[in-house]
Amino acid sequence: MASAADAHPEQWPRTGGLLVVLPALNEQDSVARVIQEVRSARPDAGILVVDDGSTDATAKRAQRAGADVMRLPFNLGVGGAMRAAYRYARDGGYSAVVQVDADGQHDPTEILQLMTVSGADVVIGARFAGRGQYTVRGPRRWAMRLLSCVLTRILRTPVTDPTSGFRLVNERAVALFAEHYPEEYLGDTVEALVIAHRAGLTIRQVPVAMRPRETGMASQNPLRSAVYLFRVVVAVALALIRRTPRASEVG
Repeated sequence: MASAADAHPEQWPRTGGLLVVLPALNEQDSVARVIQEVRSARPDAGILVVDDGSTDATAKRAQRAGADVMRLPFNLGVGGAMRAAYRYARDGGYSAVVQVDADGQHDPTEILQLMTVSGADVVIGARFAGRGQYTVRGPRRWAMRLLSCVLTRILRTPVTDPTSGFRLVNERAVALFAEHYPEEYLGDTVEALVIAHRAGLTIRQVPVAMRPRETGMASQNPLRSAVYLFRVVVAVALALIRRTPRASEVG
């Protein structure tokens, strides 16, 4: 059966293959199921679980499910976990990386939807682009709408879901993110897009359907949502003032 990579060999080369990365913090109740779903959707892909300082059985259950596991000695956050994953992918010769949440919100069957996009270095799976019933309310939603408008202007391409962690990147983006992936709050989503744009990479989005979280705890609770808008502004400001990577650093 032909894959999306076969349909767009210029965009998703087959030389190094696809690595699916699951950053995970205390996701013992869902990680094995997500690994099985990834394997069913993309049997050709490697699977790496980055255990970001979990205190439960996340790592053991991921290993038992057949994934490669990278155990971080303490919690670095999604940004730190993904930078480690991108270095793993670069050093392992992978030509594409897709990030999938270990809590089950991202549907691995939608990876194929990401891979149908040609001519892009970074493809965002967008929750608010016409598919699915995923909703966000309150201050978080207001902040995301503002952020969407700001990033659409900065990146010069529509971005309706700038904080989506469901993303596919190619070899050039892997090389960039292995050295310059931000670790701060929102850096792994918002700032990473600005860094990619300023480095000359092409960013596109595609609508995907996502599922509600079924296990674990969301990273944002109501109290933290109250200051979400302020932190979004800070994240964008940091992205704009950081040094722009040179073209030679992209590969």
